[in-house]
Amino acid sequence: MAGEGKDMSFLEHLEELRGRLVRCVVAVLAGIILVVAFEDIVIDQIIMGPRQLDFPTYRAFCWLSHQMGMGDRLCFSEMNFSLQSTTMGGNFSSFMLVSIIGGIVVAFPYIIFQLWGFIRPGLNNLEVKSANGIVFYVSLLFFLGVLFGYFVLAPLSIQFLGNFQFADVPVQATVLSYLKLTTTLVLGTGLIFQMPVLIYFLARIGLVSAAFLRKYRRHAFVVNLIVAAVLTPPDVTSQILVTLPMVLLYEVSVLLAARVEKGREQKT
Repeated sequence: MAGEGKDMSFLEHLEELRGRLVRCVVAVLAGIILVVAFEDIVIDQIIMGPRQLDFPTYRAFCWLSHQMGMGDRLCFSEMNFSLQSTTMGGNFSSFMLVSIIGGIVVAFPYIIFQLWGFIRPGLNNLEVKSANGIVFYVSLLFFLGVLFGYFVLAPLSIQFLGNFQFADVPVQATVLSYLKLTTTLVLGTGLIFQMPVLIYFLARIGLVSAAFLRKYRRHAFVVNLIVAAVLTPPDVTSQILVTLPMVLLYEVSVLLAARVEKGREQKT
């Protein structure tokens, strides 16, 4: 096995990779089975949750509006759109999409564990030690991003796009378009939250430095604003809510790069 420290041929590496990919597929299937077993909760309460006016995000905005003396300005009082399936297989395709995405999310930590298990034997002891806990941190950041996407980006986008009026045309979206919007936002944010991990490894191999990140902090802030504008509805509140965690992630990345450089200097 790769973990025993012996040299492996190219075919042996392929066999090792195949075995880990098979285990990842089995984990995703197990996640799919779990999602299907709790389909009522997953579909009615989680997937369709942002369509309900009592969704926690909408209630939080309304509470904040009252606390700031703004009355009901930030309260959401209507959902002027409906969902429909325009093909015979539309509902089934929607169910399969939810099941597969749900299975991937549930199995994500195990997938990262298998990926790390394949990469780890190719690293030296110092590199392995420096990446201690990588599976935990990658998984933690991913789920934090998923939660942020689900409770912030998805409901704000659904509220804006679903209630946007063009002449007298009602919004009658397909259920697949609704699912694609929410899953893209949620999974995309989960991946964006991997920024500190990416910067950490780039700093480890010397491609970026803390000084470089500090020098281009303003440029990064502009990029964050652009990304926030793309991901969110065109209103200031939504863009601020998305920009703040991205800026925080960037600053965490700067600290990680500085820590890597400090550790390198101590060893020389």
